[in-house]
Amino acid sequence: MSKARVRVQDITGFILHTSAWRETSLICQSFTRDYGIIPLVAKGAKRPHSTLRPALSVFQPLLLSWTGANEVKTLTRAECYGIRALRGSAWMSAWYMNELLIRLLPREDPHPVLFDAYDSALVDMAQTPRPPVAWALRRFEWILLNETGYGFDEPAPTFDDSQLEPALRVKLRERLNSLLGRPLHTRSVLMQLQRY
Repeated sequence: MSKARVRVQDITGFILHTSAWRETSLICQSFTRDYGIIPLVAKGAKRPHSTLRPALSVFQPLLLSWTGANEVKTLTRAECYGIRALRGSAWMSAWYMNELLIRLLPREDPHPVLFDAYDSALVDMAQTPRPPVAWALRRFEWILLNETGYGFDEPAPTFDDSQLEPALRVKLRERLNSLLGRPLHTRSVLMQLQRY
């Protein structure tokens, strides 16, 4: 019995990571509000004149369309849906959030509250003047843990209190490390960059 081919149109999402696939295509790990993490193949996206190529930027909201019945869907359209102009340390923090999502969320498991928290964190990180990136990260980590069932049985703290932030960071990282089982790549890259 064959699966019915699904066609999805104009779903709000973000590209979390891309990797080369064959000579001219990319595999894109996308995070969507309605479908969660969806792997998409962007056929021909590495070609210079591809209509998909300019839109497949990380950290930018997109309208995504795809088709397919298998685990990896075929991306048919990607259109810019806003701008999140990240600068400086916000880049590494945003990569950290992407890696957490890829490592902790099962595929095709929607988390609209977490999607909104991710988008809000990117908006906060892009603001000028912006609040410290740490505040946006702590709020995102807190919501991520709560939305995946590994949160704390207590009310949310005040994320913009700079005196509470160091202790909250340790508490959240301990919980995340116990879930991940191995270090995140973004953390090791950041540590190496700090040595230079």
